[in-house]
Amino acid sequence: QVQLVESGGGLVQAGGSLRLSCAASGRTFSNYVMGWLRQAPGKEREFVAAAGWWSGRNTFSADSVKGRFTISRDNAKNTVYLQMNSLKPEDTAVYYCAAAQSTPDLRAGKPDYWGQGTQVTVSS
Repeated sequence: QVQLVESGGGLVQAGGSLRLSCAASGRTFSNYVMGWLRQAPGKEREFVAAAGWWSGRNTFSADSVKGRFTISRDNAKNTVYLQMNSLKPEDTAVYYCAAAQSTPDLRAGKPDYWGQGTQVTVSS
């Protein structure tokens, strides 16, 4: 089992920044691709970003957030981060941390583990 606990969500004005954190415990953190998905009201859950073990060379992000969001992971702290800059009202959603065996699984919304979610609200 892997337990994932997100933090860092909140209310921010358009153009602002937030950093989400996800602390993992349980099974070996390094075994998993870590990432973020989000779900806006009335919409399906969508992939945001993913980071393999060597996040400096193996990160992926959705086209809608490229250039604005950056994913990183600190393997010593078993933590993955999502730095969100230049936030837009359309980024408003519940953001979920997830752990998967592979990036394709995570991108497909089929990770092995989910966090409880953290709300991000961007006001215009």
